[in-house]
Amino acid sequence: MKYDVGENETIAECLDRIARDGYQPVRRIEKPVFQKEKGDVEVAGQRIQFEVKKK
Repeated sequence: MKYDVGENETIAECLDRIARDGYQPVRRIEKPVFQKEKGDVEVAGQRIQFEVKKK
């Protein structure tokens, strides 16, 4: 199961939400978010996910 860190959410808030749901993180995944503008591709941000397992 995976949890995404929300756009207006801190990593600590996401970890609290994971713990409240009865899971614990086992891996953090960071993926770049690309934006195409006038033929150029730029990194527009970063998406953070946590893989979790049941406690």
